[in-house]
Amino acid sequence: MDKPHRQHPRPLLDTVLSRAGEIILGKPRVLRLSLATLLARGHLLIEDLPGVGKTTLAHTLARVLGLGFTRVQFTSDLLPADILGVSVYEQEAQRFVFHPGPVFSQVLLADEVNRATPRTQSALLEAMAERQVSLEGETRPLPEPFFVIATQNPLQQVGTFPLPESQLDRFLMRLRLGYPDAAAERELLAGRDRQRLLEAIEPVLDAPTLLALQERVDGIHVSGALLDYLQALIAASRELPGIAVGLSPRAGLALLQAGKAWALLEGRDHLLPDDIQAVLPAVVTHRLRPADDSREGAEHLARELLEIPVP
Repeated sequence: MDKPHRQHPRPLLDTVLSRAGEIILGKPRVLRLSLATLLARGHLLIEDLPGVGKTTLAHTLARVLGLGFTRVQFTSDLLPADILGVSVYEQEAQRFVFHPGPVFSQVLLADEVNRATPRTQSALLEAMAERQVSLEGETRPLPEPFFVIATQNPLQQVGTFPLPESQLDRFLMRLRLGYPDAAAERELLAGRDRQRLLEAIEPVLDAPTLLALQERVDGIHVSGALLDYLQALIAASRELPGIAVGLSPRAGLALLQAGKAWALLEGRDHLLPDDIQAVLPAVVTHRLRPADDSREGAEHLARELLEIPVP
């Protein structure tokens, strides 16, 4: 496999997206944003109705990228130890032996994360932030790369515990898959089973190559003028009409890193305002809090930010 530092990786990344698009039909932008999240070392939150392909998306990315995949169904009785792992006394060894939980996976699908209690949510989100697990006085690093895709049901559904803002902020992007268009839905209905197609797909990347690509994102050049634009966006977000809480400095860093990943996908080694604008809605809608505290209000504010002129 060609190393990313020897040639520009865009053809390789285009192949990843093309292969994933054979399974996830009619959603090229969602796939592109999802891959940008992983390249930026972030985590992804997908909020949508059951049955639109959230689990398939996570499994597809893991398969195409050659990464280990684990799925956890979150429920109200799920405990932190069910995710992180637990030490069990083994009689033969005469000692406690740690049995790692599903969080020790390169790609973890946290399905319906808002059905678990806040205590269990916090255990997962702490692991996401620190990329390690501290249990019983010992710190255990998580695999590299480590990528969490969490799915969330609409909050109006019964039996859900909404993620607080501080925990939402741990996700680099929040996306909606939405229903497929008519052509994609027809192909789904008339075509082969998605699971069988997924099992037949060969990986395009492997973990070392992906880690090298993530380093390539870190090396994307950012000019002073681009930082001026980014600061203008952050400042404007705090003064928009109808805003309660604007973007924090950490949100600005998230927007910068996501934009750099998008630039790599576009085949460039430098950041443009177009890259920031491409990822902005997915990065900021869960970080902006409008006065009416609605998702629609946050999406409206994000659209207003896109109207801010480039300095």
